[in-house]
Amino acid sequence: MGTSHTFRIKGEKPAGLTIHRDEQGTPHIHSDEFAGCMWGVGYCHGIDRTTQLLMMRILGKGRLCELLDDSPESLEIDTFFRRANWHNNLDQQVALLDEATRALCQTYCDGVNAGLTAKKIYALKLLGYKAEPWTIGDIILLSRMAGYLTLSQSQAEVERFFVELVQADVDLDKLAELFPFNKETLDVSNIKSIILGERIVASDVLWNKTMPRMMASNNWVVAGKKTKSGAAIMANDPHLEVNRLPNVWYEQAITWGNTGLEAGGYMLGMGMPGLPGVIVGRNKDVAWGATYTFMDTVDSWIEDCKEGSFRRGQSWQKFTPRQEIIKRKNNPDSNVTFYENMHGVLDGNPNTAGKYLATKWSLEQSGAQSLMASMKMGHVKECSQAMEHLGAVESAWSWVMADTKDNIAFQMSGLMPKRVAHWNGFTPAPGWDETYDWQGMVDFHELPKSLNPKEGYIVTANNDLNHLAQVSPINMPMGDYRAKRIEQVLSEHDQHSIESTKIQHLDVYSGQAKLFLEVLLPLLKKNNIESTMLTTLTQWDLKYEVDSKGAVLFEQFYEALRLQVFGNAGLGEDVVKHLTEQTGIFIDFYRNFDQAMLNEKSSWYQEQSREQAFISAFKKLVPSGNTSWGEKNSVVFTNMLFQGKLPSFLGFDSKPIPLRGGRATPHQGQIYQSAGRQTSFAPSIRLIAQMDQGHLYTSLAGGPSDNRFSRWYTSGLQQWIDGKYKSLQP
Repeated sequence: MGTSHTFRIKGEKPAGLTIHRDEQGTPHIHSDEFAGCMWGVGYCHGIDRTTQLLMMRILGKGRLCELLDDSPESLEIDTFFRRANWHNNLDQQVALLDEATRALCQTYCDGVNAGLTAKKIYALKLLGYKAEPWTIGDIILLSRMAGYLTLSQSQAEVERFFVELVQADVDLDKLAELFPFNKETLDVSNIKSIILGERIVASDVLWNKTMPRMMASNNWVVAGKKTKSGAAIMANDPHLEVNRLPNVWYEQAITWGNTGLEAGGYMLGMGMPGLPGVIVGRNKDVAWGATYTFMDTVDSWIEDCKEGSFRRGQSWQKFTPRQEIIKRKNNPDSNVTFYENMHGVLDGNPNTAGKYLATKWSLEQSGAQSLMASMKMGHVKECSQAMEHLGAVESAWSWVMADTKDNIAFQMSGLMPKRVAHWNGFTPAPGWDETYDWQGMVDFHELPKSLNPKEGYIVTANNDLNHLAQVSPINMPMGDYRAKRIEQVLSEHDQHSIESTKIQHLDVYSGQAKLFLEVLLPLLKKNNIESTMLTTLTQWDLKYEVDSKGAVLFEQFYEALRLQVFGNAGLGEDVVKHLTEQTGIFIDFYRNFDQAMLNEKSSWYQEQSREQAFISAFKKLVPSGNTSWGEKNSVVFTNMLFQGKLPSFLGFDSKPIPLRGGRATPHQGQIYQSAGRQTSFAPSIRLIAQMDQGHLYTSLAGGPSDNRFSRWYTSGLQQWIDGKYKSLQP
């Protein structure tokens, strides 16, 4: 097993349960039965990730002001989660669990509670909070938070941003190049009539205290005919905010029974504290990885309101008011009323006549189906079985799978609303017209999928995958730069291996930079513009290595061009700077803006030509001297609770760490300001499985523990920085 440290379990434990840590502190959990392993997983989560577990639950229930920090910002965050209302219908989902899954989840909760009891001292306890028992309802709450606070909210944010742009009279021809709507059928007068409420809390404030955003990820599978060994390979590297400690993932090796017998088995990979099982990883026969799929699961309707009612056809119906009392430690309790109908929660007060938005998320009542599916992954034997289980997961993911029989597969999951044929859900619909109501959810068997394609490989990287189904769940995908680069490398030969996959994980080549420089460099030559900066860009290999000078200059040019095109032609410079510096709009959807900037006939070039814009942006560059990409693109990993507020000598935070890669490279390395602090997006973990081997290659940006004084606080971080892997054995 390659372990070196015994994990001492306090109190009663399941039969045959043992836990050891390997050299990096990763727990290896063994029990006579699978249920005993789930107890062990819970115990480890309770011991190693106490603060992360409890913080997530406090936030999800909107109890931050009550239990920890009674500040105006905390009240905003509590109000956001109370509006979301994920905490009020948990028992209904628990009741939907089958007997076997309910028993496993309860066993996991028993393990968590044993761990919390054994953990005598933890940060939140020092702040006056005593942990309440962990429940199955808490598992479901965290599963909803993971589904929404990763990328579902990004869809909601960009849809609201579109409404704001229409109300600001930005030209529809220009908007049609950036967003998926039909300008011929768009009812502009209705959108302009909407009274937008104040944002309860800016999206980026949430990330200061909750889960890192799952902004972008890569995963791919390669069939044996394309590998050196003749066995299939699965690779995954979820990209999220890496510069917080602990890493959101929790690495674990789980074995049960006698692994040499049919009754035994194992699971290796990454879980998430608060949830049982392995989210991405492998068992004896199948490996699986996930990326977010940018499915539109959030819709809004325009509600015509008066006297506490909303219009439906020619009649009026009453909203259902929901009272929420937010308890506060140091101030009077805050009483908040939300108004709900079949379209979700209203952004406004219907007692004041006007038109407001009501917004609904398809996963507001979810959890049971996902848990029942995930608990079966330890026992699947081949890809076709895995597709059935992973496809049933309610949150929106692109799953890739490989098995020991040399099958490879892709299956999308998620609750896609059934909408009227001419509405894709991006623009708000008239709430008074019942034809725009959701008609249930699309069966996951109808979602994009693929089994053993002739190419011998499958790649997903948050790109448009609608062509793999008759339905179109994605209307705002990320760009396809990363996917195209990975596909290019996979198509070049049929000798792919563990080592070549590691190289692909670290690939920092930018197809985006190639496209822009193919326009810029000839223009500079044509206009006889010469400079040392031009020489640097001409000689640049298009790779965002930490020692690259070209990457620094290209980023300067790209940001100057974006400001030049969109700031001067409709959005305004202040808006573009805000979107760049303080939001995820350009982080998520940069490809939409790229297409407009690269299109010589774009409506955004009415006031200036593309040639003028490119040359003007280049002339604004400032020589960067010997500044390297690593010097410009470095970040401090900070403790999630104290958020960089403690002196550096205490060791809660890391020294500055340079990030290789950029926004459009397979190894992504983005850094930007958010709610007054630095945040990042890079591979949080790297996973590789070759299916003729029984182990998993892993690299984690952090360690198992959230305790700064533990030897396991950052035990895997240097290996991750160096691009090295460990072999996680069963």
